[in-house]
Amino acid sequence: MHFVTFTVIEWIDAFIRDEYRQVVVNSIKFCQQNKGLEVYGYVIMPSHVHMIIGRNKEANLEEIVRDMKSFTSSTIRKMINNSKEVGESRKEWMMKMLQDAGRRNSNNRDFQFWQQHNRPIELWTLDVFNQKLEYIHNNPVQAGFVDEPDSWLYSSARNYSKKRSYIEILYP
Repeated sequence: MHFVTFTVIEWIDAFIRDEYRQVVVNSIKFCQQNKGLEVYGYVIMPSHVHMIIGRNKEANLEEIVRDMKSFTSSTIRKMINNSKEVGESRKEWMMKMLQDAGRRNSNNRDFQFWQQHNRPIELWTLDVFNQKLEYIHNNPVQAGFVDEPDSWLYSSARNYSKKRSYIEILYP
């Protein structure tokens, strides 16, 4: 298992819009169903996503993460460009920020949504797993968005509290 973080460039708060959050949710679900992704914990914050993930025996975790980031990036780019679909009032500003970041990064052509690094941390013991899971679940509380971890709709804290959640998880 690994703890990973995906951060939008410049910490842009893209995920204040439900439409963009749903792209991430749907991409995670697709990777679970079709690519062997195992999710043990997650939180989708306004500018970043934390996850505790693993893979089934046949899957390559690096490829899954690459595909998930690539798909979400290109889909969200299309949605921003078609601002009528989302009602994105910050279209010009966001596109300028994302295009400038893409031009500065030799790994991209003209657009970058996610920061390059994922900061994977291997979770080698149950204690380390529990520490990272608590960090993930308390992220929205520490940010002042909710009083209790399971009140944040886009968090596996809801799964662990036996509440409805957007993403199915596995338990260690």
